[in-house]
Amino acid sequence: MAGGLKKYLSLIGFSLLCLKMVASANTAPEIPTIDQAYSKISNSITVEWATVPGATSYLLTAKDGDTVIETTVANSPGTVTGLKAATSYQITVRSISAAGRSQASPPKQAKTVLAAPILEVSSPSPDSILVHWGAVYMATGFSVSIMRANGLGRIWKENTTDTTLTFTSLDAGTLYTIKAYAWNANGTPGDDSTCNQRTSPRAPADIGVSFDSGALKASVSWAPTEGAFNYTAVAVGDSSELSCSTTLSGCTIAPLRCGTEYRISVAARNDAGASRSASAVTLKTVACAPGRVTIQEDPPGHLSVSWSNVDLGDYYVAFVKSDDGLEVHCNTSLTQCDFLSECGFTYFISVFAYNKAGQSPLGDVFNHTTAPCCPSDISPVLVSSDRVEVVWSPVRGAELYQTKAVGGLDAVECNDTAPACTLSALQCDTEYNITVYSFSEARGSNTSCASRFVTTAPCSPEIKSVSKDASSAVHVHWRSSNEGATYTVTARGGGELYRCSSAGRSCALGGLPCGSVFSVTAVAETRAGRSLPSYSVPLETVPCCPASLTVTQVTQSVINVSWTVGTGALTYVTVLESHTGQSKCHTHQNHCLLGCITCGVNYTVALKAVSATGLTADCTYRPYASSACCPLGVKLYRLGPNGIRIDWQAARGSANYSTDLYGSKGIFTCSPSSGLSFCDVAEIPCGDVYTVMVSPVAETGLKLTFCPKKIYSVTCSGSTLGMVIYRGKRNAD
Repeated sequence: MAGGLKKYLSLIGFSLLCLKMVASANTAPEIPTIDQAYSKISNSITVEWATVPGATSYLLTAKDGDTVIETTVANSPGTVTGLKAATSYQITVRSISAAGRSQASPPKQAKTVLAAPILEVSSPSPDSILVHWGAVYMATGFSVSIMRANGLGRIWKENTTDTTLTFTSLDAGTLYTIKAYAWNANGTPGDDSTCNQRTSPRAPADIGVSFDSGALKASVSWAPTEGAFNYTAVAVGDSSELSCSTTLSGCTIAPLRCGTEYRISVAARNDAGASRSASAVTLKTVACAPGRVTIQEDPPGHLSVSWSNVDLGDYYVAFVKSDDGLEVHCNTSLTQCDFLSECGFTYFISVFAYNKAGQSPLGDVFNHTTAPCCPSDISPVLVSSDRVEVVWSPVRGAELYQTKAVGGLDAVECNDTAPACTLSALQCDTEYNITVYSFSEARGSNTSCASRFVTTAPCSPEIKSVSKDASSAVHVHWRSSNEGATYTVTARGGGELYRCSSAGRSCALGGLPCGSVFSVTAVAETRAGRSLPSYSVPLETVPCCPASLTVTQVTQSVINVSWTVGTGALTYVTVLESHTGQSKCHTHQNHCLLGCITCGVNYTVALKAVSATGLTADCTYRPYASSACCPLGVKLYRLGPNGIRIDWQAARGSANYSTDLYGSKGIFTCSPSSGLSFCDVAEIPCGDVYTVMVSPVAETGLKLTFCPKKIYSVTCSGSTLGMVIYRGKRNAD
């Protein structure tokens, strides 16, 4: 039981301890006591207090009227921020623990210090710094100090009731530290403010300028100055301003304008601002290229180049370069230059102005193409009745040629790139004024080219008629309107040519061969040339008479007439005529048999050669005597043992005869003396049969063999004299 009580008492004790602990945990911490409250910064108050056991943090409260600002801090001291400067606050502190927070401490009055002046600083000159600030609430004065930022050198300090202060006699381009604060009526200083300011640099010295006329730029140099971060060179002209900036001691200003006078200055610059510019240097650039360039070519071969005057130009040089590379120039203080030019060239013209700075920039390059040259060796190589072919040598600058021919109311032209032209469809026997104009695309046509007169060949004559006269001459008549022409008539045929000429309207062709067909044409000729031949007219001469004619007696009443061929003859008519009558035949052969011829009569022999068109040539030949008639009464008589007499009766007309006896033992011939009608054969074998023929002998000595033959038997017995026995009669073979 005692043990149980002990356990019970222990439980009660533990419970009391726990209650005590719970009561202790729910009790707020002690109220802190503020030792002091003060302000070092215009927007805060710092509070110091004794630490409260069990407090985990503290709540600081600053109250100004209805404005309450609280701040929780971990330990003492603590600072309340966000306050107004120069303002009294009631400060309290509360301790905070897990059980809660204590009541506020007894309040403590504290006032914030004056606000720091808000500084505005600048360096109006290389040796001064101007400090400016606004009014500070409750301030009665200000203290401002300045010293080098690097800590070297002295400190300048100034007190003032103004809101501006200037420090002078400073070093140019040097960084300074400025500090300022305000104080109140009690002399309590407020917040201070600090800033750095660099004095502006001094202007650079020893400025040098060099000008590049080709690039129109100026290189500016200077001596470096202390404290300068960079430099700016400025070139000011009449209506333009250019600049360049650099950290070095030189830069280039570009592009400058030609014909402008610039004032060039250099300013140094740092974070304080720019220095005053040093004394400006004057720079005159090159003159601008002359404008309003005009080119005139009057008269041809003379170029006049003029231009406008330009500022800063002391003199001018005009350059003229031809497209073959040759260049000439002129130097003048005027605004015009004259040059010689040639046809067919393109000239490139540029004008420069010069001064001490150099040559002006290249302006516009002008080109002027002179008129192409005129052909000077125009030569007609072919002139016909309706065409003129003209050639010439190519000329410089010509891209096209225009050939124009004007004659009367007729005008013909042709255009070609070749140095030749054929003018066609011209009028015959007409004088044309021919001009060859050269043409180029750049310049057009050269209208000053000289003309040449060329007369076309005469017109072709027209043959009106062809006639023959009694002397077999052929007269040709024609019609033509040519002036001063000579006419040539040509008869062409059989590979032969026959001509006659005349300045009139007719001429006679002589000596034309017979039996030929000719083509007759007429051609007119003048100094200009020959016309085309006229239309041809056919001409046929009478056929030729046969060169020879032969008459051969075939029988006593029939003759054969033969002849050589007559050129051009198609048929022939042969006529033999005598007092006894006429014998005639018409044949296309070159021989003819004529009958009913009377023997022993003289005939006239005529022959007509007839062409295919009916032209007839009357041919005459020597007379022909027909052969003598065959003798009658041919008889044989014996003259002794071996002789024979042949006797006949002569026909009319005188004739010579020849006798022939044909036997098995030979042929025996005898011819009587002139005028006799018998013939004796002295030695003839008897006992044979003979064929006897007595034939007339023609004047040519030809023995005619068409007379009849008789057969006789000559025996050896019987009388030695008497008639030979007649055996029969044979016709002539």
